[in-house]
Amino acid sequence: MSDSTLRLTTAQAIIKYLANQFLIIDGEKTRICGGGFGIFGHGNVSCLGEALYNAQDTLPLYRGQNEQSMGFAAAGYAKYHLRRRFMFCTASAGPGTANLLTAAGLAHANRLPMLMLCGDTFLTRLPDPVLQQLEHFGDPTMGVNDAFKAVTRYWDRITHPAQVIQSLPAALATMLDPADCGPTFIALPQDVQGWSYDFPAAFFEERVHHIRRQAPDITEIEDAASLVASAKRPLIIAGGGVQYSGAIKELSSFAETLNIPVVETIAGRANMLATHPLNIGPVGVTGSDSANWAAERADVILSVGCRLQDFTTGSWTAFSHDAQFISLNAARHDAAKHRSLPVVGDAKLGLAALQKTLGERCSDPTWTKEAQAQRQIWDHTVAETVRAGDNRPNSYAQAIGVVNALVADHDRVVAAAGGLPAEVTANWRTLKTGTVDVEFGFSCMGYEIAGAWGARIAQSEKEPEADTISFVGDGSYLMLNSDIYSSVLTGKKLIILVLDNGGFAVINKLQNNTGNESFNNLTKDCPTIPEPFAVDFEAHAKSMGALSETVQNPAELGAAFKRAQSADQTSVIVMQVDPYVGWTEGGHTWWEVGTPHVTDSVKIRNAHIEWETSRPKQRRGI
Repeated sequence: MSDSTLRLTTAQAIIKYLANQFLIIDGEKTRICGGGFGIFGHGNVSCLGEALYNAQDTLPLYRGQNEQSMGFAAAGYAKYHLRRRFMFCTASAGPGTANLLTAAGLAHANRLPMLMLCGDTFLTRLPDPVLQQLEHFGDPTMGVNDAFKAVTRYWDRITHPAQVIQSLPAALATMLDPADCGPTFIALPQDVQGWSYDFPAAFFEERVHHIRRQAPDITEIEDAASLVASAKRPLIIAGGGVQYSGAIKELSSFAETLNIPVVETIAGRANMLATHPLNIGPVGVTGSDSANWAAERADVILSVGCRLQDFTTGSWTAFSHDAQFISLNAARHDAAKHRSLPVVGDAKLGLAALQKTLGERCSDPTWTKEAQAQRQIWDHTVAETVRAGDNRPNSYAQAIGVVNALVADHDRVVAAAGGLPAEVTANWRTLKTGTVDVEFGFSCMGYEIAGAWGARIAQSEKEPEADTISFVGDGSYLMLNSDIYSSVLTGKKLIILVLDNGGFAVINKLQNNTGNESFNNLTKDCPTIPEPFAVDFEAHAKSMGALSETVQNPAELGAAFKRAQSADQTSVIVMQVDPYVGWTEGGHTWWEVGTPHVTDSVKIRNAHIEWETSRPKQRRGI
């Protein structure tokens, strides 16, 4: 090994190291870090900014409009690349960094890689207290950056340049680990960023990494195979981990060989085409009648790459008390949930091993045919739900149906919080695997446009001819919309559908379903608003450089969408939808929400009693 050194600042060393880390993706050596999103302030502009200026050809820096939306964009980028590439986010000390906290929570919940390089207070403390510094009188080491310990998989504060030699590889190892993947945070005191050190030149040599595939333990495979073989009504739940593992072919092969029905989680929504004969539909609270029918009757359930969130399990009421779970997951914590027989390992290797062990054994065709018949019934339900006409009020489902009929199979669809995730999950017909991003891991309002921008940056690297389409409600739009401007500035075209129902309509629906009166959700029901009025979303979007138009009905929406497809810049299409009518009625399981045990309202008391009638169905586990 050479003893040569390079004298660099801390910031320069970080950027130089990131630029030299690679993976082999689809046979090509590809830089793991695709660049970054950054908003400069006094906490990062002079030192980290200098380093990034000199690396802009290898690590492009996208200037965000809001730090939270930068983090969402980084998440959308990582999702598109199936966690094999990431973006960094850099923010200034204080409020700039604090704005990243929600995005870090989203990346943590969804197990997504994201590196945060954030300014920090001066290590020397000589100028303290400085602008935007929080002072904890009993602990001068504590600041805003410490809050990120709760929402990151790896956290560090660099107090000497040499620490970079240990810290960066550790952060990268976390982001590339299938079991522990998640956001990483490195706090960079403003003075330390500029301090120099003689780094070993070898630290910056190009390195090609590999994402680990852990083979499951043979005993766990044998136990799982024995349990599957004993099943009379087996079922597979396919989660997002199937896509991250690249196990879509193995999932189909396993299901087809053994003739086992498959249901999808929200994160696993595009593991199979809608037309696959074994795809019984999405399962859970925002699922389908067909998948929930199968879930209720299955006796052995193989969960693959799932975290078994409440929307998948119906707060653990969607399955029989006697059903036995097998959980194949790279993360041992997820594999052990709810008394599952754990199979800790990679989904691709695990499914192949299970199939080999089970051989050509085939489950009862009667069970599978019954599940398929239920799927056919559900398909008819969806067709009716998304159908426009008969002077029915505009709905989310109708808009989804219009777009679904016009998109190319490789176009990407993005949705997040509010009512749209449920409607997309229930009604979207997958045309190509891996093309649906419904962010319901952390369910962040505002992800829709920002996440789509990040996804479009990634998409433009691989398939620039494809479109990225964002479904967003008016509430989420008002919460975070500035990346319309970002997409126009950077030439990363989006098609954004703003579906305006006058406020937070899905929460109003939940409010009413629990016996409560409409209050503080729809704009017209806010007592502190004397004269409600609608936002001119068309004009607002135009002010940020987008093409924009308002349509009155689904037919006009279809024509506008075609115009957006042919345009070469971001288009925003606005349509009002009814807040009360047109919701997907079927496909729901029970969902546990807190309802008042004591109230003066008869409606609320009766709703509480009715809600609790499903509780005996709830499985109790760990």
